[in-house]
Amino acid sequence: MGSTPCSGKGRGVSGFQELGCMPWKVSKQKGEAAGGGCHQEVDEGPKARIPPQSLRPPAIYHEKQRRELCALHALNNVFQDGAAFSRDALQDIYQRLSPSTLVTPHKKSMLGNGNYDVNVIMAALQTRGFEAVWWDKRRDVCSIALPNVTGFILNVPSNLRWGPLRLPLKRQHWIGVREVDGVYYNLDSKLRSPHAIGTADELRKFLRHQLRGKNCELLLVVPEEVEAHQTWRSDNI
Repeated sequence: MGSTPCSGKGRGVSGFQELGCMPWKVSKQKGEAAGGGCHQEVDEGPKARIPPQSLRPPAIYHEKQRRELCALHALNNVFQDGAAFSRDALQDIYQRLSPSTLVTPHKKSMLGNGNYDVNVIMAALQTRGFEAVWWDKRRDVCSIALPNVTGFILNVPSNLRWGPLRLPLKRQHWIGVREVDGVYYNLDSKLRSPHAIGTADELRKFLRHQLRGKNCELLLVVPEEVEAHQTWRSDNI
């Protein structure tokens, strides 16, 4: 968990389940074999069953939820690297932050259990030469220059459940979204596996859908030179 995005399915009938806001439905992409008719192919052994490299699904790094470390998972999922950031690194950043530098109040994470806020995420990105652009929800996402954006981190409220009961409690949850081999994926650490969002147009629809939710926020993860020249904006002059 963390302090600002989105949703994931609960992982069981019993126990606490955190369900994010604004569920997003995507069309399932079904692979179809080329050709038709009644021709029956002969099995030529194990090699015949190995699909060509171009037809294999891309290898996607997807870090699963542990404790309240969704900020860590979102960062590593966006960078597609489990070694990009560690719990110790985020905890060190948290402890070094002065209260005067905080954008918003956040819960103390003195035991290193997570629940890190946007200040920790922004400082962590800067250690790797990246910046977080806090998206102004009054602007339409069509003005985002997608080729110049490395990934997205969403912060959304997440409902707590006890079995079938919905509790009057909410927490904020961070999720990562990025493009892999031309397809954008929702890499929410609560999901069992990455969920394909689709093309650039479908990504924009997804982001609009999420940003309509209450208390949902969006960060653009961009290289520092992109932030310096504001080239994350397609309408940049």
